Amino acid sequence: MRLGEATSHEIRHAVMSTDETAAPIVLIPVGSTEQHGPHLPLNTDTLIAEEIAGRALHRTDGLILGPTIGVTASGEHAGFAGTLSIGTEVTAQVAIEIGRSADWAAGIVFVNGHGGNHPALAKAVETLVYERRPALSWAPKWPRRNDGGPPDLHAGRIETSLMLAIDPGLVRLELAESGPDTPLERLLPDLRAHGVKYVSTSGVLGDPEGSSGAEGERFIARFVEDLVHEIEKWRP
Repeated sequence: MRLGEATSHEIRHAVMSTDETAAPIVLIPVGSTEQHGPHLPLNTDTLIAEEIAGRALHRTDGLILGPTIGVTASGEHAGFAGTLSIGTEVTAQVAIEIGRSADWAAGIVFVNGHGGNHPALAKAVETLVYERRPALSWAPKWPRRNDGGPPDLHAGRIETSLMLAIDPGLVRLELAESGPDTPLERLLPDLRAHGVKYVSTSGVLGDPEGSSGAEGERFIARFVEDLVHEIEKWRP
């Protein structure tokens, strides 16, 4: 079930059921609106989070898909046309208030598709749990390249493959180009101080070469399995 398509009566009926497990867990996809190189759309992270959360609904009971938070903490991508950001503090507060307003639910899970949201969602979950509101933040664990290729940090092979699986019509593969192959730990000082544009004029951190929809499907299946596993382990 999708929250926006349900009625308040239907939600109330589920919550007031004599079966205590009937109150739903709300999944909130959390993405971004930020540059993803010359070949991927600005809502790449949002579409990935929505796809994973949407598929998870069919893998276990008691989940409901809530609205997406699509503009978040993307300050590191400032300077690229199209990027929008509300910053870490505001993103955290938005997540906190959504969690507080979902007291009718059994809990809330933020399905995060953007690495820059980690600090905000960690703070939100910490606050909600302190207030005795069940909350969890989940993000896909990016696999390491096993072919000796460069690190895949942003708009590289993994995200390109994911988008080729989700909506290939949005991928301008003919425009794809590689970015720096520097490990994240060496890039972080410059990223934090100056942003992505300082280290990559294209906005790509990695190499889209070799990406495919088939590979993207395998990634999605792996991520959905991990999300469902974490929900079942955490379920209040």
